[in-house]
Amino acid sequence: MELIDKYFPDLTPLQRERFAALYDLYAEWNARINVVSRKDFGQLYLRHVLHSLAIARVCSFDAGARILDVGCGGGFPSVPLAILFPEARFTAADSIAKKIAVVQGVVGALGLENLEPRCVRVETIRGERFHYVVSRAVTEMAPFVRWVWPLIEPGRHGSLDDGILYLKGGDLAEELARTRMRWRLYDISDFFDEEFFATKRIVYTAR
Repeated sequence: MELIDKYFPDLTPLQRERFAALYDLYAEWNARINVVSRKDFGQLYLRHVLHSLAIARVCSFDAGARILDVGCGGGFPSVPLAILFPEARFTAADSIAKKIAVVQGVVGALGLENLEPRCVRVETIRGERFHYVVSRAVTEMAPFVRWVWPLIEPGRHGSLDDGILYLKGGDLAEELARTRMRWRLYDISDFFDEEFFATKRIVYTAR
């Protein structure tokens, strides 16, 4: 929790209680279903919770904003973001049922009423629109954009125009060029001091 307190000192007591509960909750679930690498589980707050919260350094979500987390795995980045933005509405989507079972368990234990876990392939979602799509290194950007672009409703429901906020590392120039879209890159090291974030970025484009 020291890392969360360091960068988010103005949390409410309930938010802090929920963040503090994450370690034991994920430890319990991870013993049954391996959704967080066991070799770095001790770095849960750095590599998963704080990494997820980097998105909040780029975009604050308005009350009522609808955010879709694609390929959420064990609930990152959607669980930390849902704790931080209790008035926004999150959908955590993954096609693997056991991963969604973990998210359901964590959400239930925390009482996170603003997050809906859903076992679904995102490319099969029909008749539903979101303001923002968030994700963490699920696949290359070109197929990802094809999946999610029809699901994003143009407008502005936060401090950035509605669009895609993607957590990704490494050299992204060629990969982003293949999408033939305009992207804005944010270095997470500008927000957080830890060495882990040296090569990690948030990639954003507006709908």
